[in-house]
Amino acid sequence: QVQLVESGGGSVQPGGFLRLSCNVSGFTLNSYSIGWFRQAPGKEREGLSCTSISGLFGSTYYAESVKGRFSVSRDNAKNMVYLQMNSLKPEDTAVYYCAAVDRRTANCLVQNDMKYWGKGTLVTVSS
Repeated sequence: QVQLVESGGGSVQPGGFLRLSCNVSGFTLNSYSIGWFRQAPGKEREGLSCTSISGLFGSTYYAESVKGRFSVSRDNAKNMVYLQMNSLKPEDTAVYYCAAVDRRTANCLVQNDMKYWGKGTLVTVSS
């Protein structure tokens, strides 16, 4: 069974940082495109990053809203994907999700293209 479990969320002050983790099981990490998403209360789910199997290994596309502040890394041996979030702003407050898909034509910034989802972890940025 394919499973994704996020962790690392919490409360942080503006300008602070957090690293989220996504532990994946039931599949080979390098065979799936991985996306990070977030959803704030009352808002649509937003794609943040896409590390696609259709591209070069290790290449990641970032949404403009987080480019330069957020970065993705992975540890294939541990089946872990990380989202490092720096210079956090109150508008970053949301539930953060990791998601996976093995369809090579999928755009992993688009939630409807994703096949498997974690349950999310809450990030709150406030003074």
